[in-house]
Amino acid sequence: MPLATLPSLTPALPEIFLAIAAMLLLMLGVFSSEENNTRMVSYASVLVLIVAIPFIGLVTEGRSVTFGGAFVTDTFAVYIKALVLVSAATVIIMSKDYLKTQGIERFEFPVLIVLATLGMMMMISANDLIALYLGLELQSLSLYVIASFQRDSARSAEAGLKYFVLGALASGLLLYGMSMIYGFAGTTSFDTLARIFHDSHNHISVGVVVGIVFMLAGLAFKVSAVPFHMWTPDVYEGAPTPVTALFAVAPKIAAMGLFIRVMIGPFGELGAQWQQIIIFISVASMLLGAFAAINQTNIKRLMAYSSIGHMGYALIGLAVAGAAGDAALRADGVESMLIYLGIYMVVNIGTFACILLMKRDGRMVEGIDDLVGLSKSNPALAMILSIFMFSMAGIPPLAGFLGKLYVFQAAIQVELYALAIIGVLASVVGAYYYIRIIKVMYFDDPVDELDRGISLEMKTILVVTGVVIIFFVFYPAPLLTGAESAAAALFHE
Repeated sequence: MPLATLPSLTPALPEIFLAIAAMLLLMLGVFSSEENNTRMVSYASVLVLIVAIPFIGLVTEGRSVTFGGAFVTDTFAVYIKALVLVSAATVIIMSKDYLKTQGIERFEFPVLIVLATLGMMMMISANDLIALYLGLELQSLSLYVIASFQRDSARSAEAGLKYFVLGALASGLLLYGMSMIYGFAGTTSFDTLARIFHDSHNHISVGVVVGIVFMLAGLAFKVSAVPFHMWTPDVYEGAPTPVTALFAVAPKIAAMGLFIRVMIGPFGELGAQWQQIIIFISVASMLLGAFAAINQTNIKRLMAYSSIGHMGYALIGLAVAGAAGDAALRADGVESMLIYLGIYMVVNIGTFACILLMKRDGRMVEGIDDLVGLSKSNPALAMILSIFMFSMAGIPPLAGFLGKLYVFQAAIQVELYALAIIGVLASVVGAYYYIRIIKVMYFDDPVDELDRGISLEMKTILVVTGVVIIFFVFYPAPLLTGAESAAAALFHE
């Protein structure tokens, strides 16, 4: 092959770095001694993910593509990838003690998270339908394994099997939609598709619309939006708690990034065709997330329904981006969505850190009733968990309130009043089950106390996330500036 035709690998260097690092970590785990290999591989994996964060910024200068236009990197990709890398690294740190106490401390766990993260980063930078599918499947295959990582537990095995079967179905729907679009448009390239639909002046084939619907179904499964949410409560409850924490954050944010990239990139001109579907998914997710969580007694199941609701709120921003008219208003929709995802990541990491500390006599407990009287036995943990619950409920002036405020404002700007009103009402209903946890901790009499020991790593995670949630209102500039630049990158034309 002539040298001139070789692709520039610079835009994909962070992904190449992660791929090589994952293979080296695998060999390090295999060839090191049994006693310390898991701990060594875990710390090395965290280091690799942290090093990748500045790396993605260093190699990105504007918008650049490689591999024949199938891979794109821009400010939008940098923003989403940074959230994913922070989430994955934090989950590995959080999982250390849990894996040891449960007797499943194996070096494959952090390596699988690194490989899943690599798949997420490939998804976010996909600029072609085939590249999208490759990244999605690399992520999914790693997540299927870690969902059932606790092999001796029937619940964990069941969670992994459910996630695998329903994930395969969603991948099939996505692949069928992609094949429809390729069949009727004649290309898989996002840039070429965008040009075709821009020049078609709304003369869109029915086959393309059907393909978009199937793709939306597949992507909605990945973010666990209604009506493709059925796997979420069972998998969240059955999977090991650190895995649930990972599922709640990194894959959701990556899939949302992919959702935005696909809808705004190749199908940006077809907002009239897909906006109504997004509005329906958003409304259904907000309402189900609000009402279905009310009767939950297991805190991980409650967090599953909570995450479904939060994805509904975030999708309001995508519905705004599908509105016809001013590109600046559409960019505001994406920006509000990105701000929401950043806040969602911090609150969920903090909440799951608290859930991982719910132990009695060294054994994990998951019932909401197990938090009874926590304010008396462990006032610091009760206070920090209360902050996270108030933030999720959208109580001002915490960060969660501002996240919802931004998406509701964006909806009102493009006259999606009904969507904003439903969002506010769902938020009020959802506040009930968040505040119920606070009531249990502060106003119910304690029966059995939870264990008090907290490791330095968990203390650090709780303090950092808590400070961000409380003080975000005073210094929101880094997140707002990053989200604004990332949204602007998608509307560069």
